Amino acid sequence: MKIPISPAPMSVGACRRFEGMVLRDRFFEVPLDYSHPDGAKLTVFAREVVAAGSDANGQLPWAIFFQGGPGFASPRPATKSGWLGELLKTHRVLLLDQRGNGLSSRICPAGMARFSTPAAQAEYLTHFRADNIVRDAESIRLTLLRSDGKWTGLGQSYGGFVLLTYLSFYPEGLAKVLITGGVACVKRRIQENYRHTYKMVLEKNRQFYRRYPEDEAVIQEVLTALEKAPRLPGGQILTARRFQQLGLNFGMSGSFESLHYLLEDAFVEGPQGRELSYAFLAACGRQLPYDTNPIFCILHESIYAEGYATRWAAEQLRSEFPEVAITPGQRLIFTGEMISPSMLQDFPILRPLQACAEILAEKADWGPLYDLDQLARNQVPVAAVSYHDDMYVPIEWSKETARHIPRFALWITNEWEHNGLGIDGPRIVARLLEMADSV
Repeated sequence: MKIPISPAPMSVGACRRFEGMVLRDRFFEVPLDYSHPDGAKLTVFAREVVAAGSDANGQLPWAIFFQGGPGFASPRPATKSGWLGELLKTHRVLLLDQRGNGLSSRICPAGMARFSTPAAQAEYLTHFRADNIVRDAESIRLTLLRSDGKWTGLGQSYGGFVLLTYLSFYPEGLAKVLITGGVACVKRRIQENYRHTYKMVLEKNRQFYRRYPEDEAVIQEVLTALEKAPRLPGGQILTARRFQQLGLNFGMSGSFESLHYLLEDAFVEGPQGRELSYAFLAACGRQLPYDTNPIFCILHESIYAEGYATRWAAEQLRSEFPEVAITPGQRLIFTGEMISPSMLQDFPILRPLQACAEILAEKADWGPLYDLDQLARNQVPVAAVSYHDDMYVPIEWSKETARHIPRFALWITNEWEHNGLGIDGPRIVARLLEMADSV
């Protein structure tokens, strides 16, 4: 929904020069709720990056990067390389920590404890979706570029969802849009999305077991060992469901190898015979981000919700795919980006937020994330790459969305997995910029 936006008050932090870059820290004060601009405030952090010596007159066009997730901070650059290095050839780049992440009024269990009830926690978290991320970006744009300035938006994965929201409500702020692996299903409900992603998860598992057939026996041995409720180094129990979730990254390049090498180190010889190794348990404890990035768990399904309750949609649909059931003696199917209420038990630090998460799962009055009429009138050049075998963003719905939006150039390829931007970023960004200029 479009709400009038004012420039955000800004303070400037440190400025650093290294690796051929100049980086400036910027902090902005924004409303928690833009419909009540004089109410509670948040801090939003963004890091400006420019190639050293490239912008003596301050005329380089701006680009803003929207990170995937939801629930993760923007990249922390160490070198002028990859997709960022390519974009810095022609742009001044703003790396935005979306509200609730990184240095932007971060959501964490300790901070959420200041609310007296789960209902108050849930109400607060309703303000951390794409609609308000876009409003933050617009407020920051008005501060940095003034009202007549436009910037290029680059969005990876969920960042592409955010940019489609941006196109829906504030297209006047965008010069062009580049999306990598994040052309959302703007016409579909969450259940339709998950039915496709479950099918892709099954296919990724088939590929994994074809590549590493010897791992099937090791996985069965691990499942047997998990019946003894082994504890991770932090004291948490490694459950079978948590182990199953190690398929989260099966849609990323190199993920099969990561799991295989983890399983290679699963067992050691102990006093009573083979037992799970400390190295394996420690690595399993580090694999999943739900406790360190709680938005990724608690608000994940809400990124699809417009006027309906999600009600743990992925868990509801699990029964439609009996292969995913954990059955003794049967092949374990590792799951992907399927959020489950069991995670709030498996990760003890999230348990105080369980009642809050249930309230959000039952919330039916979510506001709009997209304006289909505005998208159908779009005049902002859009260039996107979608991955034919993407495990997280179904190609069927990406094509449907691209057909709905004018001036939309869609590049479909199976050359990369979902993390193509991180694997071959310079090539992808260069081509998307060229496509956007010719739409």
